[in-house]
Amino acid sequence: MEETADESNANKKCNNNNNNTNSKTRTFRGSTNTNPHRHQYQYQYQYQYQYQQHHQLWQYSNHFGFCNQNQYQNYYPALLPLPPTIPLQLALAPPLPQNQSFVSKTHLHKPSCKLHNPSLATSSDTHAHVVNISPEGLCRRNKVAVKGNDERRITGAKTQALVAARRPDAGGVEGAVISLLANHFLVQLDPSQRIFHYNVEMSPSPSKEVARLIKQKLVEENSSMLSGAYPAFDGRKNIYSPVEFENDRLEFFVSLPIPTSKSVLPSGELKELIHKQHQLKLFRINIKLVSKYDGKELSRYLSKEDNDWIPLPQDYLHALDVVLRESPSEKCIPVGRSLYSSSMGSAKEIGGGAVGLRGFFQSLRPTQQGLSLNVDSSVSAFHESIGVIPYLQKRLEFLKDLSQRKTRGLGGNQKKEVERALKNIRVFVCHRETVQRYRVYGLTEEVTENLWFADRDGKNIRLLSYFKDHYNYNIQFRNLPCLQISRSKPCYLPMELCMICEGQKFLGKLSDDQTARILKMGCQRPKERKAMIDGVMQGPVGPTSGNQGREFKLHVSREMTRLNGRILQPPKLKLGDGGHIRDLVPCRHDRQWNFLESHVFEGTQIERWALLSFGGSHDQKSTIPKFICQLSQRCEQLGIFLNKSTIISPQFEQTHVLNNVSLLESKLKKIHEAASNNLQLLICVMERKHKGYADLKRIAETSVGVVSQCCLYSNLGKLSSQFLANLALKINAKVGGCTVALYNSLPSQIPRLFFPDEPVIFMGADVTHPHPLDDFSPSVAAVVGSMNWPAANKYASRMRSQTHRQEIIQDLGVMVGELLDDFYHELNKLPRRIIFFRDGVSETQFYKVLQEELQSIREACSRFPGYSPPITFVVVQKRHHTRLFPYDNDPSSAHNQSSDENIPPGTVVDTVITHPREFDFYLCSHWGVKGTSRPTHYHILWDDNKFTSDELQKLVYNLCYTFVRCTKPVSLVPPAYYAHLAAYRGRLYLERSESATLMGSSSAICRAAPPKAAPLPKLSENVKKLMFYC
Repeated sequence: MEETADESNANKKCNNNNNNTNSKTRTFRGSTNTNPHRHQYQYQYQYQYQYQQHHQLWQYSNHFGFCNQNQYQNYYPALLPLPPTIPLQLALAPPLPQNQSFVSKTHLHKPSCKLHNPSLATSSDTHAHVVNISPEGLCRRNKVAVKGNDERRITGAKTQALVAARRPDAGGVEGAVISLLANHFLVQLDPSQRIFHYNVEMSPSPSKEVARLIKQKLVEENSSMLSGAYPAFDGRKNIYSPVEFENDRLEFFVSLPIPTSKSVLPSGELKELIHKQHQLKLFRINIKLVSKYDGKELSRYLSKEDNDWIPLPQDYLHALDVVLRESPSEKCIPVGRSLYSSSMGSAKEIGGGAVGLRGFFQSLRPTQQGLSLNVDSSVSAFHESIGVIPYLQKRLEFLKDLSQRKTRGLGGNQKKEVERALKNIRVFVCHRETVQRYRVYGLTEEVTENLWFADRDGKNIRLLSYFKDHYNYNIQFRNLPCLQISRSKPCYLPMELCMICEGQKFLGKLSDDQTARILKMGCQRPKERKAMIDGVMQGPVGPTSGNQGREFKLHVSREMTRLNGRILQPPKLKLGDGGHIRDLVPCRHDRQWNFLESHVFEGTQIERWALLSFGGSHDQKSTIPKFICQLSQRCEQLGIFLNKSTIISPQFEQTHVLNNVSLLESKLKKIHEAASNNLQLLICVMERKHKGYADLKRIAETSVGVVSQCCLYSNLGKLSSQFLANLALKINAKVGGCTVALYNSLPSQIPRLFFPDEPVIFMGADVTHPHPLDDFSPSVAAVVGSMNWPAANKYASRMRSQTHRQEIIQDLGVMVGELLDDFYHELNKLPRRIIFFRDGVSETQFYKVLQEELQSIREACSRFPGYSPPITFVVVQKRHHTRLFPYDNDPSSAHNQSSDENIPPGTVVDTVITHPREFDFYLCSHWGVKGTSRPTHYHILWDDNKFTSDELQKLVYNLCYTFVRCTKPVSLVPPAYYAHLAAYRGRLYLERSESATLMGSSSAICRAAPPKAAPLPKLSENVKKLMFYC
């Protein structure tokens, strides 16, 4: 992680022994940020905070767009003895009259290739423009930065050996037509409109908020030099203009006021201070033409007339994306492709030092109707802007009484927990006026009481004495460490004098309670969600709120896209009935069915099983015999045999056994040996959710070789029929049974491609990554494959660990080869076709995944002589923002009362809002009980099998009815769903050791590159072919 400008300056100031006061030889270079994803944001709204019992309520307001300016009483000291900065006017250029400007000439010399480190010497034939920004200009606008280029850019197909599959037809025709609205807004553009792309360098490198101020004043004060244009700025290094500037290279100097008074004033006097006491900080701005685009290529790409393959003109599309994001980015907090604002609702506390904030997502997309702006509501968690001490009290349970125990210290593990909670968070000091923000890199080794530092004369000063002598302030939390705000130099901040900066996304792993509160905030019924999206499009912070669109001849519709979808018919299902087959068509509106008069399609015989209890009160333990009896009866009703007598009497252990891995393993092996090493099932009942669950699953499935089913005592108290049925279905699937099958087999439904004697394998793949703050643990990839035909409802799995955050599956070829071996072992022949569903891939990774993973599948097939089956490669996306709403042309009709209902299961859309050329469709296969249904997006990247739209849509929808854990269609095609579950299980295998590794390394300020991923433990042969991950 590179230092930002403010951090770099802070580190220079803290290094009292290395101050260079020779302004004639000092230069300033723009810092290069090598990680575009690590940006910090400011959130501008007012907060009040109760500091301690004897302190007042202080009002915090952001006057500069940097961070909150806070005025405290005089007993709050300044931070540390920081040497004053060298006046930038002396370092950069001679002082210039405030309102004087010069005519700039084009640079004639060859441009320097060192764009990130421009020389401060100006060309002899270049004149500089000086723009002075008044303090009022600083106060007038709250500005935030835009996310990095990598996330902003909309990626299209590049010229490669592989090209994504084209749509085979004009779309499907099966199913009843339904009128819909989609949260896509048509964007009309003028193909002749040219866009001029300029690179902008600012030195010294400013924060993104200041960079936007600089750009604003450049436009206001230099209209003639910019040819009267109002260009769009991405907040970093790119400016896009609808007209060409006067010269290809321009240079300006811009002065910004920076408050210099170090006195602490009452809050009412700050504004006067800003007006009267400030110095001008000088920035040099170099602007250079990079390229010129026009919209003809994009218009050609969007048209359906040209059948030739052409790449998506992503540079032009990216420029338009910057244009439409400019106005929202100035008024909101950008996080990825979403923007958050208090104008969309006040922040809600979700516990643990976090708040939930509403916002909206926007993305420019090429579609069949033309260019489309996808806008959706969004909710995310942010760090609460409060003092560091009260933040820790909320975040960490063991510190909740910290304000009452000011003399307490931190134990070894406690200190690591505190450091983990604060690491990389940005803070500002609340005891003096400053625009400085600091990133927390760690904690000091010594507590505050024992800290000393050297002043500029080299004299050692005790930190406590410094604050007492200079500011008459006594540090209260003396036994806590200070915040370390430099990666390498000693630069300390006492915790009690620091505040969490606003607008920082909460990157840690949310607790179950926090997640539930965030989900509740984002759980909006269709009518409410639609109204919120419409409000964004017509409101003061949305993409149509600025003038940039008109500058670039863009017209964004404020009406959602109207389109027709189709409702596919549900398949006839095959259930069991005492050895007979019974058919059933799900006819309810939610397409759910039940087993009131039928059995599962294939029930298992479970003769040898055991029960193990962890914790629980005496009363809870006494319910175990009743639970065994009722579970056995419910299994019998469903056509599953579960022996009413366990192989050994139920075993009761204390909860602490789950904390002791070796003890837990010995207990499980003892039970397995008691069943003559032939145990079919282990049911574990727990008093509460426990982190030892991960060890239990790993030991059972890798070391012992038995499938397990866990449940909580809290559910045993009710023993509802539904709970017992759900438990029975999972148990049946894990030991080799199946819940349901399609009555009309796949060969009878798609006779053109599928045949009874030519088996087909359905595969799913997914990769799960560690949470955002974890920069150490490996990712886990999983691949599953169907092992029976034509039912295709039993899936074996393979899992592998791989490089940290690596999305391409590294061992895909090996895992696919193993599954093909298993398939051959089961059916005595290799699959005639491979249908591969890949989950978890973003659009920016489509073509890399296609290129590398398709080749891995082919290499796996080539292991078998003469074997080269046709492959269909489908990317499955759930994390998108397209939403579909029922639409009724007649608002007075009775159907309009259902406008708050979700679209019905089976709704498919493959026109208007889908890709203009490639083969994709949206399918909502489930019924949305809560919130607004999210259809799944299926994008076919490769199709040797030449599916028609109707064939593939029917296949995917019918497979969604075969999921083993429930009696309703699921939202995700089962192969992808099972791969997700298997990858999560692989993550559990690593969880305990991963946690220990992080604890051991968290004290390091800089971590090395992630080590090579440790392999996952091997699955036992007893469970390898079972669906143990369900």
